[in-house]
Amino acid sequence: MQLKMTEKDDAVILTVEDERMDAHNSGNLKERMLQLFDEGKYQLVIDLSTVRFIDSSGLGALVSGFKNASARDGSLRLCCLQPQVRSMFELTRLHRVFEIFTTLDEALENQS
Repeated sequence: MQLKMTEKDDAVILTVEDERMDAHNSGNLKERMLQLFDEGKYQLVIDLSTVRFIDSSGLGALVSGFKNASARDGSLRLCCLQPQVRSMFELTRLHRVFEIFTTLDEALENQS
């Protein structure tokens, strides 16, 4: 999985640069988030603007990141979901679990 990492203030922005988040690549995102938590970075924003498809493995990686962030009094926020991806979050009711923002700027403004 292609991930671009940038830091802004105390937040780390992980931009997923693949069109798919599935069983083939979602493990990379999970590993990267765990590395960031180990480095003491607990405020994550995941930019999903290029992701057009997500399956249960992709959702599972995000849930794992969310649980790990919460356990460390951090946060994991999502932004820029494509309509197809947004509908997966609604179908699985995960939109009630995650903080989801329309833009990256909104996600950064609403840090915990």
